[in-house]
Amino acid sequence: MKYSRRSFLEFLGKGSLVGVVSITAMPLLSACAENIQEITDRPYAAAINFESIEAIKADEVRLAHGFKQQLLVKFGDPISEKDYFGTHNDYLAFVPLNNEASEGILWSNHEYLDPILMGTYAPIAQKTLAQVEKEQYAVGGSLVHIKLVDNELWEIVPNSEYNRRITGKTAIPFHWDEEISGSKEAIGTFAGCAGGVTPWGTILSCEENTDIFYGDNIYNELTGEVINKLPGSYGWEKHFNYAPEHYGWVVEVNPKTGEAKKLIALGRCAHECATMHQLSDGRVVVYSGDDGNDRCLYKYISNKAADLKDGILYVANVEEGKWISLKYEDHAILQERFKNQTEVLVRMREAAYLVGGSMLNRPEDIEIDPLSGDVFISLTNNKPKGDLHGSIMKLTEDSEDKTSLTFKTETFLAGSKEAGFSSPDNLAFDLKGNLWMTTDVGGYSLGLDGYEFMTCNSLFLIPRSGEKAGELIRVATAPNDAEFTGPFFHPSGDYLFLSVQHPGETTKNIAELTSHWPEGGDSIPKSGVIVISGESLKALLA
Repeated sequence: MKYSRRSFLEFLGKGSLVGVVSITAMPLLSACAENIQEITDRPYAAAINFESIEAIKADEVRLAHGFKQQLLVKFGDPISEKDYFGTHNDYLAFVPLNNEASEGILWSNHEYLDPILMGTYAPIAQKTLAQVEKEQYAVGGSLVHIKLVDNELWEIVPNSEYNRRITGKTAIPFHWDEEISGSKEAIGTFAGCAGGVTPWGTILSCEENTDIFYGDNIYNELTGEVINKLPGSYGWEKHFNYAPEHYGWVVEVNPKTGEAKKLIALGRCAHECATMHQLSDGRVVVYSGDDGNDRCLYKYISNKAADLKDGILYVANVEEGKWISLKYEDHAILQERFKNQTEVLVRMREAAYLVGGSMLNRPEDIEIDPLSGDVFISLTNNKPKGDLHGSIMKLTEDSEDKTSLTFKTETFLAGSKEAGFSSPDNLAFDLKGNLWMTTDVGGYSLGLDGYEFMTCNSLFLIPRSGEKAGELIRVATAPNDAEFTGPFFHPSGDYLFLSVQHPGETTKNIAELTSHWPEGGDSIPKSGVIVISGESLKALLA
């Protein structure tokens, strides 16, 4: 899909190629925005010296002309004498350790796992404790110290004090004054999808589809009592009786110490991301989506500077363009159905519907435009409602500081065969405000049943300026069954960290692998992190 130069720029909120913004004036902290350097008032025209590549099914990462890739780390690679990199990596964040950012700590979520590829598959009733513990270790997150060698390649610093794992067995306290389901802490984190970075340098990892691990409880809407429990799909409950309410939170991680805590104030759901905006007084606004069909969009506004505990959580009513408080005291219906604010946060989905939250088509990643300040939300799809291809929604707050309780929305991009993409997922703005997008068509759907034009998931670029402003350019294609996730730019803009997640997802038995990425041959496919660089990327951001 190609827009005219003028309409594209006007839609983004800019009438020319000249953008003036500074991080001090508009602090943005999210999957890549915290790295956006000050954009000066000199004219910028995106230099596109490459063509969009075709969507071709191939068991490799294919790149447009002038881009190159490096495999940085994959599942099973050692990061210390006792730890190895986890599986199904998703969100990535790079935290510099020096002024040049030539060294830093790379955070990676490890969302879920494939028992067939891990060698832990068994009927739930027969799954052993050893198999479950192997799976528990493989998920969670990795912190890896990396450094740039000869301004060319990144490598892991072996046995660095920063190299560590957070897993499905790590004890993590709740950042809250009351117990959650009878405990002050949870055992483990998993299902981490997208995330964010705070102004104070910690990582926000978002627990998404946690029900596949320990199931979920079904409540009586009137009494609040548990009336049924949906089982998980991995068989972990057979050996560990952990409360489902201990999962589905945003987890804050200190990348230098590994210390973690679960942020109850942001509510419990299938969190896809936690995208932050900092106010001049130090308070923060956090946007988060609930990744599911007919789920809601949320915003948290802190009452104090740098606070993720004392604040007000809101749900979006898109039809009326307003944010509705989820504060227990503000609604009689919440007081009728829940005992207190803690119960509202634990059962946030129910509370959101009761007060009028809009049901959206899988709200996933959220990014804030560094030039206009508009909020972009991926609505990936909603197959039961006939929305196979999803869209990107643009939300414009009625106040520049994003604390207003009213807003306007419109569709920025809609997926379709004609548009050339489907199922937008992760978003990232680069240092010049160009928009990057990954897609998430499931492995079993690629090339089939309405997705014939999507034979592989891809990484797209939408230039903000120049002759190709608004054109959808496919920069990379993913290996068999895989998707790209977690795009995160290095502060220089010369490197893009990118996850390659679940290659070989459709494998039904180990003897018939559908992918061999990244090692090739007859190897078992493994998720991993690549680094994209090259002259085309440098020219684009020059």
